[in-house]
Amino acid sequence: MFRSLLGETRPVKKLDRKLLRDLYHLRGQATAIGLVIATGVATFVMSMCAYQSLKTSKDSFYREYRFADVFASTQRTPNAMLPRLAEISGVAAIETRLVYDILLDVPGMTEPATARLISIPDVGQSKLNQVYITRGRMLQTQRAGEVVVSEVFADAHGFVPGDRVRGIINGKTQELKIVGIALSPEYVIQIQPGAMLPDDRRFGIFWMSERELEAAFDMSGAFNNVAVRLAYGSRVESVIDDLDRLLRPFGSVGAYDRDEQLSYQYVSDEMAQLRGMAIITPSIFLGVAAFLLNIAISRMIVQQREQIATLKAFGYSNLEVGAHYLNLVLVITFVGTILGTLVGFWMGANMLGMYDEFYKFPSLRFQINWSAVAGGFLLTSITAVVGTFVAVQGAVRLPPAEAMRPEPPPSFRPSWVERILPRQSLAPEMRMVVRNLTRRPIKASLSVIGIAMAVAVMILGNFSLDAMNYMMDFQFRMAQRQDLTVTFVEPATESVIYEVQNLDGVLESETMRSVATRIRYQNRSRRIGLMGLEPDAKLFRLLDADEKVVRVPDFGIMLNSKLAAILGASVGDEVIVEVLEDKRPTLTLEVSAIVEEYSGVNAYMNKHRLHAALIESNVASGAFLRVDSNRMDEVFAELEVRPGIGSVTIKDAMMQSFEKTVAENLLVMRSTIILFAVIIAIGVVYNTARISLSERSRDLATMRVVGFTNREVSTVLLGEIFLFTILAIPLGFLFGYGLSAYVAAGLDTENYRIPLIIRRGTFLLAAGVVVVGTALSAGLVQRQVQHLDLIGVLKTRD
Repeated sequence: MFRSLLGETRPVKKLDRKLLRDLYHLRGQATAIGLVIATGVATFVMSMCAYQSLKTSKDSFYREYRFADVFASTQRTPNAMLPRLAEISGVAAIETRLVYDILLDVPGMTEPATARLISIPDVGQSKLNQVYITRGRMLQTQRAGEVVVSEVFADAHGFVPGDRVRGIINGKTQELKIVGIALSPEYVIQIQPGAMLPDDRRFGIFWMSERELEAAFDMSGAFNNVAVRLAYGSRVESVIDDLDRLLRPFGSVGAYDRDEQLSYQYVSDEMAQLRGMAIITPSIFLGVAAFLLNIAISRMIVQQREQIATLKAFGYSNLEVGAHYLNLVLVITFVGTILGTLVGFWMGANMLGMYDEFYKFPSLRFQINWSAVAGGFLLTSITAVVGTFVAVQGAVRLPPAEAMRPEPPPSFRPSWVERILPRQSLAPEMRMVVRNLTRRPIKASLSVIGIAMAVAVMILGNFSLDAMNYMMDFQFRMAQRQDLTVTFVEPATESVIYEVQNLDGVLESETMRSVATRIRYQNRSRRIGLMGLEPDAKLFRLLDADEKVVRVPDFGIMLNSKLAAILGASVGDEVIVEVLEDKRPTLTLEVSAIVEEYSGVNAYMNKHRLHAALIESNVASGAFLRVDSNRMDEVFAELEVRPGIGSVTIKDAMMQSFEKTVAENLLVMRSTIILFAVIIAIGVVYNTARISLSERSRDLATMRVVGFTNREVSTVLLGEIFLFTILAIPLGFLFGYGLSAYVAAGLDTENYRIPLIIRRGTFLLAAGVVVVGTALSAGLVQRQVQHLDLIGVLKTRD
């Protein structure tokens, strides 16, 4: 690799033969180091290739099918407003439409599903958020009852063009004929508002003729939803302000840009996490690899002092000697990088297969990120050079005369440990172990740190599963104890609430009132839904970080921890709440409590105080129901036929969706990280043991000659390794906790957060895997101790 720097070819070829012999003697250590490097490179290549594939598919789909930049919803806006909206500075294209959520009666399902109906122009394609037909055809003019259905919903139920499903549209049951299966850039991932994860069976997107939706909801000559495409270089904030000003009289709850669009948020969050994974995990593995390379090359140079002296005596320059050892390191690194790159391609393709289940693009193909591949080679080369620079520099600077002399013998005076402990408490072989460790504290510390990193990676691999299990328990068992959440199309009166609460099978119920607001604190603000709750709610409870129930106070507002962090507000601060509905009052409320939640950004207040602020009667936006499990189907049947019911969310279904979508992915990632941790554990422990054997082979052989048994000789060598492991485990616990905290912070988004929860079993599993890795490595080295060539080892010069 460095031949261009060297003057002669003949001596370089001889050094190349020496390099091959050195690699053969180091084959065990080189394999372990190469696997650690391969692991880091594989993670980096996998993450960057998956990122590139997602980004290319996303950008192409958004561009070709004209994904909008700004969205707004209203109650009823006349079509006469369209020219004024189109004249807003910065608007390149605008489309108005009708959007309604309805209940579906799906064959084979006892519980209702929710469909979002979106209008499509009767003539021609939509200007924005165009539909991509994967099967069947687009709607045809003058054919009533036809719909195009989102692909994930159709696949979940086995629907094909020609199938029929019944929808409850504005209180009337209508049969809908599926004529096409489609994708949309607006719903790359399909999540019902208020849900944490997609539920493909119970929430679908239906596209329907604009003429039919106008007739069904009495919206002739009007619209309730706007999508806008911005001109290049325009300011999105200015366009949003103008839209809000013009649409406010028609019940608009505020326009928002792509960053607040749910599907876009989830895809963007996933891509950000891939970038984070491409930094965090490889840095751990390559750091360990640099550590291993440094130790291996340092000890080789010490053992080859005589060879280095001979090479220099025969005319090899310092540059040639240094290049020889650096080439040795680069060969190991190069092989590990190639292996890691190939494994990364395979892992990236498999990850993309998982993504294809959740993110629906017309084409999601695996793409090799050649920049990432080049970056992987550059990164590992830098790691190798930096990790071994000091050791190679030592070989270069070593004068021939000094190199001909053996290293000064170590001083084996009693250590401070022996002075503390009684002399009889340590066997002779254990005193040798203690003296060797205290004589080389830096080397011992590095070995302990290396093994601790294996423990830390194991903890990191299992932490995500612990956190998700805790989230499930916290969110769906401790906080939300209802079985069903029913939302109304319009705020329901007391009579409607009474009917829902008194359905046969409903055991307990609570109502809530939700309004769109913008909350401001100092110079920060967020557009969110403010929920009014009963003071002593028992079904939908609010908890603090210590899992204690927080009572809804009579006055003030409660923020969840994420919203409080975004606004920078704390208990006692006053926030400005701009209500974006009805009379649009502006409220000044004191933050009375901070509650803990792991999804969304939410705020809560006393329901009765919210009614008073809105100057309204005791109405409700929805209800939480606890239902007799034996009568659940009866309740579903009643809710389906009740007019005004917008959607029904089933907690058990949400939990099943959570487990299906998250737990399966976590299991794959967990298994992969555990495998990586085992590689680190065996790589570090085996290298440490193998280097100790090479360093102390003469001492061990001498012990065998003077009468020590194989067990006693092995105790001297392997006692060090097991002592390293014992010291590394608690340190690894600390490292693992810190890495988990770092990852949790990196995955913290507005849509969901991962709590820093690590179960006791995770610590025990991490310690157990590393102990097993230590035992396996010790077994490999033990065999070499038993077959030690006593005569050959003792034929070394003093």
